Amino acid sequence: MDRGVVGAVLRAGIVLVTGWLAVLFCAGVVQAAPSGPAGAKGADGPTQTAYLAEHLRHDPVYISDQMPRAVPRSTAPVFAREARRLGVPTYLVVLPQTSYGTQGGTLLAGIHDRLGRKGLYVAMNDSGLEEVQTYGVSLPGVDDARTATLYELPYDATPREVFQRFVEVATSGRAHQRAEAARAQYGGTDDEPPLLHTDSTDRENQSFVTGIAVTGIPVAVLLLTVYALQRRRVRRAAAAGGAAPVPAPRGSKASGPKASKPKAGGPKAGSGKQAGGKQAGSGKQAGKKAAGGPGPFPRERLLPLVVGAMLLGGLVAFTASRVFDDTTSGDGSRPTAADMRARVDRVADGLRRDPLYLDPESPPVLDAAERAHLRERLRALHVPVVIAVVPHGRDDESGGEEDLLAKALHDRLHRDMLIVVAEPSSGGVDVVNYGTRVDEMYLINRPSDLAHTSSADPALGSRLDQLLTYVGKSPKAKAGYVPYAPPPAPDPVGEQALPGLFTGDFEPGMVIGTFAAGLVFGLVAAGCGIVRVITRGRRAAHGGAGAPAPDRPSLSWLRHTARQDLDALTAALEPAAALPEDARRRAWECLDAAALLIDGDSDGRIDADATPAALACAIVLARAGRTAVGEADAAEHVCHRNPLHGAAPDHAGARPAGGRGRTRARVQSLPLCAACRATPGAVLRLRTAQGGGRGAYAPYHSLPGPLAAVGDGAGIDQLTRDVREYFGVH
Repeated sequence: MDRGVVGAVLRAGIVLVTGWLAVLFCAGVVQAAPSGPAGAKGADGPTQTAYLAEHLRHDPVYISDQMPRAVPRSTAPVFAREARRLGVPTYLVVLPQTSYGTQGGTLLAGIHDRLGRKGLYVAMNDSGLEEVQTYGVSLPGVDDARTATLYELPYDATPREVFQRFVEVATSGRAHQRAEAARAQYGGTDDEPPLLHTDSTDRENQSFVTGIAVTGIPVAVLLLTVYALQRRRVRRAAAAGGAAPVPAPRGSKASGPKASKPKAGGPKAGSGKQAGGKQAGSGKQAGKKAAGGPGPFPRERLLPLVVGAMLLGGLVAFTASRVFDDTTSGDGSRPTAADMRARVDRVADGLRRDPLYLDPESPPVLDAAERAHLRERLRALHVPVVIAVVPHGRDDESGGEEDLLAKALHDRLHRDMLIVVAEPSSGGVDVVNYGTRVDEMYLINRPSDLAHTSSADPALGSRLDQLLTYVGKSPKAKAGYVPYAPPPAPDPVGEQALPGLFTGDFEPGMVIGTFAAGLVFGLVAAGCGIVRVITRGRRAAHGGAGAPAPDRPSLSWLRHTARQDLDALTAALEPAAALPEDARRRAWECLDAAALLIDGDSDGRIDADATPAALACAIVLARAGRTAVGEADAAEHVCHRNPLHGAAPDHAGARPAGGRGRTRARVQSLPLCAACRATPGAVLRLRTAQGGGRGAYAPYHSLPGPLAAVGDGAGIDQLTRDVREYFGVH
């Protein structure tokens, strides 16, 4: 074939190919060009899944700009760092709850189809996990990790904490066990996991409790300490003979002037001689009560206690400040200024290009025909109107206030207009007039179905169309309307800051704490008083036989027991008016004799120099008198081995308590208590008078004083006579 022919064919082919390419190119341009005067398709932008997939293509973590108070966009690196721990490609979207529609799994599937990448896809809302799906990767236990996270965390957990717990469970290797344990513990019950964060209500409770503790504990400790020390002063004074007065025997007759106490080596019982040549006073004078007790608590001792209570209050306050150390509520995330203005900038930028802005993060609520129709209506109005179809909630930059969002958009756009803010999920519509000549009352009085929504309201597109029709019929105002500036939204940082621990209910708590301390003190004091009354009653009831009786009593025990037994005898004599004459006489003689023994100074108090023998004799007499009051025919004798044992019902064969100076002819049947009859007890041994009553122990019958006669079998009547003779009282 001729070369010219071949060249012509090649040139013809090139022309044909070039022509077809030109046709295809032109067709593509025409197809991509906006259709209609509004250019609806080109202005609508990408769909929700396409919008999110495009962002995830550049960054695997996408956080919505519509909830900076709950999940600031600046925390995305924290989520990304946790996601890398999973070991598989992870794509995370954090959107408001309203952005998911009815099912989050559908959104994730659409994102995966658009993105076309294998990995773990996680959808979260402002309260927790929405959906978790895997595509092309294997991550065992991911569903169990989601279940465990759902049950293990309380409702106040933030999305950041939820995702951290999800990652922690998924990588633990025990996701299934933890899911089962959490479901068993919290599933289907009223039990809830403990809260993670302290809110303002919790802080008020903490302040109240701290106030109660700061005053209640120190004041209660101070009152109880003073009370305990005062009671100890009373006991010590009673033991020393200088606090509680010796009970005054009632009805006794004075037989002479004041008696002087015999010397330690004075005459023994039955001698009939006067010691020191002085006459003794009556039992009534010996029993006369002294005024007062140990006196009020010393001020010099009270001051250190008050200082100590103040230090204790400071320690309680310091401890409370360390226990209740939360200063903010939440996980510590703080939105930046860029986080707070991100959504407003995005919406304002969209409204500059198109008067109808649809939130790309939300499911579509207007179809293409509705969008085109609304744009045409907007251009035909005689006043400038823009429509922003965006969700709003308490976690957005405006705190869920449509007026604040409208003001922020007006500040960005810098022109007079009617701003319509529509909620895509509920269909709510709000109109704010910024400088247009539209009658404000006309807008305020618009039909309620153009502002509020209900389940019977028409779709959002129809309601917006009705609103634009209503605006188009509005009468003109004489001047542009300038709305009042709405109050600012709460500061996102201050909103999470907790009030100080020592503010709020702290002061009321201090008042309640003071009253509580007084109540505790009153209850403790009343309880101690009741215990003392019961104890004294029991001791009084068993003041004769059966009361504790050591065979080597100490001086403090003797003084304390003498005080108690004399109190018991005095209390028993007061209501005992109907006693037989013999029992009444014996009881009063025992009380008079006991008073002579331990109150030689006639000051109504146990003498400081009372000897152990005198104290023991007073105890024996007091118990014998108590026995006479309780039993009219009580035995006259007491146990000769240990007179502190009390009455001896009858005589049993025994040798005298000591054999010194006694002949076989004097061996006789001596009285024994029931216990010593069964098993002979030890002989009572008392300290000698040397060293202030702290000398060596010796058998009681070897010591000077009337008590020695009991070792020879003397009865109570004989013992009282010996005491009176010993002191020269007739």
